[in-house]
Amino acid sequence: MTTTWHDEGPVALTGERVRLREFTPDDLDGVRGVVGDDRVTHFLSFTTRNEAQARELLQTIIERGQERPRREYFLAVTPLEPDNPADQDKAVGFTRLQRTNEHSGRLVYAIAHDHQGRGYAGDAVRTLLDFAFGRLRLHRVTAAVGPDNRAGLALVKRLGFTREGVLRDHVRTGGAWRDSVLFSMLAPEWSRTSEF
Repeated sequence: MTTTWHDEGPVALTGERVRLREFTPDDLDGVRGVVGDDRVTHFLSFTTRNEAQARELLQTIIERGQERPRREYFLAVTPLEPDNPADQDKAVGFTRLQRTNEHSGRLVYAIAHDHQGRGYAGDAVRTLLDFAFGRLRLHRVTAAVGPDNRAGLALVKRLGFTREGVLRDHVRTGGAWRDSVLFSMLAPEWSRTSEF
């Protein structure tokens, strides 16, 4: 069966506070700032990674971004107006939209601890949802959030996601199983004017 997925090359998206762009080899520090920090990975589906593992992850992200048809959009989050001008175009987090089939995708997002609380995650997710429901014409996007991730739960609720239920023992991280709360958004429900 031939896929009819809309084939998307390199992606650059601009929100109100952040820009989403393809990762480059220069983004190792940005990747390490997320995946190398226990304060962030505690809420993700994997344990903290060392520098070699972060470098390997970055290489995998770059390679997957070049696959066609493209099944994954793993994009760097960069602030439009950083506090420090030297941080211009610096990756401070990531968003990931993984195509699960022609009409659906799965959303993941994370912001480095030192850059949280500035609205970057919300703007990044809104911008990626515009892309998912607009250019990619997806019908459904899901997000699985750890039950102890209060900020993550609040974000998907503010954006208008619907809680579908609990995925029991969904993620094994830190030597233990963890549940996830599953949320979804359907294309007719998405509105860029969601309260935030």
